[in-house]
Amino acid sequence: MSNQAAAAAPRLSTLDRWLPAWIGLAMVGGLALGRFVPVLADVLARLEVAGISLPIGLGLLVMMYPVLAKVRYDRLTAVTGDKRLLVSSLVLNWLVGPALMFVLAWVFLADLPEYRTGLIIVGLARCIAMVVIWNDLACGDREAAAVLVAINSVFQVVAFALLGWFYLTVLPGWLGLDTQGLDVSVGQIAVNVLVFLGVPLAAGFASRRIGERRRGRAWYEERFVPRIGPWALYGLLFTIVLLFALQGDAVTRHPLDVARIAVPLLAYFAVMWGVGLAAGRTLGLGYARSTTLAFTAAGNNFELAIAVAIGTFGATSGQALAGVVGPLIEVPVLVGLVYVSLWARRRWFSTDGAAPARAVQEVRS
Repeated sequence: MSNQAAAAAPRLSTLDRWLPAWIGLAMVGGLALGRFVPVLADVLARLEVAGISLPIGLGLLVMMYPVLAKVRYDRLTAVTGDKRLLVSSLVLNWLVGPALMFVLAWVFLADLPEYRTGLIIVGLARCIAMVVIWNDLACGDREAAAVLVAINSVFQVVAFALLGWFYLTVLPGWLGLDTQGLDVSVGQIAVNVLVFLGVPLAAGFASRRIGERRRGRAWYEERFVPRIGPWALYGLLFTIVLLFALQGDAVTRHPLDVARIAVPLLAYFAVMWGVGLAAGRTLGLGYARSTTLAFTAAGNNFELAIAVAIGTFGATSGQALAGVVGPLIEVPVLVGLVYVSLWARRRWFSTDGAAPARAVQEVRS
């Protein structure tokens, strides 16, 4: 491991470092719970409001709030002077990413419409929160990453439902693709985005504003954020346990379907990261910002994808299962790409010493 990688490694907490294992255990626990406590499905059904089980809805909100409370909303204008970074990030996140996932979903899952739709929804949910960890580990530009995360968080409220309508109904119709009776309501998607992104986004913004005003930024970043941070994972694991308790029969009967969902996800993360890094290098952004561009393009907001899939199609749907498989694949792949980034710095950015040095210093601080 390089000195830079060793310096960056402590940034990843034990919870985050073992995230794939926790997700795997949550899946196994959920499957066992569904098998040995079959009454759970009836209990969750009786607690439904507008088609969403209240315990699952609570888990979704709990996992979204800490992510959005970490965003530095006051830095939205910090990188607007770098038009190359801003424009390329918007193009990769909102044009290339959704289009690539749409193609991969249809190529690999043309005969499995529910999983295909779930993957398309994952492609529409752009990076927030955890991408900052991968960016730090790879010695990227932390401030640029924070700004791009904030921009994506706000932009998703407006763009997600419209893009969902386009990629799930309009574009397949133009291309003559058989959606097999898929009925997607843009209004329903919009409502779920507003609830599961808008509400925690407003709460995250308010808590940062109030917390910094009353106690100061140092207290907020050093005391409050570390205290609430793990709850994002707790909420995610709680939701996964309940989902797999409801999905257990489908998973055990069709394990190869889960493997088929993983294949396009692997291709998606690798291609988006590679295109992002190559674009940054071509545009002369330097290593730190090229890496930031690559990880913010490759990462996805799987929390939002899961929430929208559950709210729109139900907790027992194939769309929800596809969303849950997302983080299981994304986390180890992006951790691996951190090391590829550090290797690429030595090979492709050998003359770009200043930016990596600043990034390493920030990680150490």
